[in-house]
Amino acid sequence: MTTHSYLILHGWQNHRPEGHWQHWLAGRLTALGHRVTYPQLPDPDDPDLEVWLGELARHLEELDDSGERVVVAHSLSAVLWLHAAARGMKQQRYADRVLLVAPPSGSVLVRYPEVAAFAPPAPDFVLPGATRLVAGDDDPYCPEGADRLFGAPLGIPTDVVPGAAHLDLDAGYGSWPGVLDWCLDGSVPLTARPAAR
Repeated sequence: MTTHSYLILHGWQNHRPEGHWQHWLAGRLTALGHRVTYPQLPDPDDPDLEVWLGELARHLEELDDSGERVVVAHSLSAVLWLHAAARGMKQQRYADRVLLVAPPSGSVLVRYPEVAAFAPPAPDFVLPGATRLVAGDDDPYCPEGADRLFGAPLGIPTDVVPGAAHLDLDAGYGSWPGVLDWCLDGSVPLTARPAAR
């Protein structure tokens, strides 16, 4: 089996709880022999966009390049990725595939001073590399719809999951076999609900 490198990035107020699907995913990928980086980003309750951009660049630089390099970004980190791409950050070349999970809309982020600076950039840039988007059709953090706000304007193939809300623990996303399947094979759709394994 070819070994890949994965960078898993969490969202706002996420302290990487063991029950979260990202924690579950990191464990599963590691058990399969892949290299996994799942960092605690600085000040997750009161994040700084520039600091998080710097952390993103650093972690991308540190990924092993002997296999495919895959980024899985949830919530605020999905928007972080868009900021990096909009700025044309050179580091974006270091990911072969990217999965953006449940990015929040600017209309929601601007309501919270802690994350207002993360409001997504205008979608007038090209995403480098293969990018996929997955979001719930009823995400309270993106009431306008992720496909309409991000998928269509940026040309990102999008999976919309009925009733998945923010694809977080509150929505039942502890173990999520579908995201593991996508990590191992980027052509797999992400429309299935989570199920215990």
